[in-house]
Amino acid sequence: MSEVKTKNKFADMIRSFGLPRLIIAGFLLLLFIAAPFTGVNLGTQITNTINRFSWNAVLVLAMVPMVHSGCGLNFGLPLGIISGLLGATISMEMGFSGPVSFIMAALIATPFALIFGSGYGTLLNKIKGGEMMIATYVGFSAVSVMCIMWLLLPYHSPNMVWGMAGKGLRTTISLEGYYDKALANFLQIRLGSLVIPTGSLLFFALLAFLMWAFLHTKTGTAMTAVGSNPTFARAAGINVDKIRMLSVVMSTWLAAIGILVYEQGFGFVQLYNAPFTMALPAVSAILIGGATVNKASITNVIIGTFLFQGIVTMTPTVMNAIIRMDMSEVIRIIVSNGMILYALTRKSEVTKR
Repeated sequence: MSEVKTKNKFADMIRSFGLPRLIIAGFLLLLFIAAPFTGVNLGTQITNTINRFSWNAVLVLAMVPMVHSGCGLNFGLPLGIISGLLGATISMEMGFSGPVSFIMAALIATPFALIFGSGYGTLLNKIKGGEMMIATYVGFSAVSVMCIMWLLLPYHSPNMVWGMAGKGLRTTISLEGYYDKALANFLQIRLGSLVIPTGSLLFFALLAFLMWAFLHTKTGTAMTAVGSNPTFARAAGINVDKIRMLSVVMSTWLAAIGILVYEQGFGFVQLYNAPFTMALPAVSAILIGGATVNKASITNVIIGTFLFQGIVTMTPTVMNAIIRMDMSEVIRIIVSNGMILYALTRKSEVTKR
């Protein structure tokens, strides 16, 4: 009898975690085990995985508010990313340096995120039911418009503009002397080749806790109610459009902060077409983590980001070591796009149910 209970409990655990996630986690564990046998430094690869998790986690967290309000997955994430890029470049233009430039970039990005998020939210309120399709075009259009604006806006800092022309921002701008590793170096832990970016992880933990706390407030509960059943929420006296607008603004602001966290870890600001496809990995990560188009949790964010970034980091390195050829970029593209395709297919299946 006890054996039957144990088997049922084990089956329930697998069902709750999800078989696809279990397979992905098993494959990732296999890669970590195989790494030392292929000549790959395990400590370095664990460091790379943790680093990529810390860079991307806030961008994935930005999905949560819109999912809870029923606005779907935020394919318009580039709108928030552009807000963060404006904050970063204006902070550098104004001459701020060191960790202060990160704080100023976040402060400057906030009003842009509020303005863009409000306009974005207004649009989504007018096309209820088609949010994810419209969001994709909003994100792509915003990136295309900003490709022109990065050339026209009056930036003059020699660290950012093209040297010969003296105007127009470079495609890639180094953050050396600004907020490069501003969070990652804070309380950093070094254990041989293993380096843990404690500051970045703590910053994500703070934002994740604040999101969790908000979702347990009266407004957060109303947001969940709007996403679950807007008709019932409206009958209960909740202003559905206002709650949806709030969720879009929150998501846009988190995307703006998320790209700043990404940049400080990466060490560069990338402009023009760089934000074009950044929504897809974030959407895929939260879906792989177990979220659906109308339900997401902080746990989904953590699990999904770690699994997605772990596979993308480990697979090219281990495969390169096995086949003895430098095909890391080709393998990375195949693996990352394959996981994106799997996640989006899973989203469609959930929707049909």
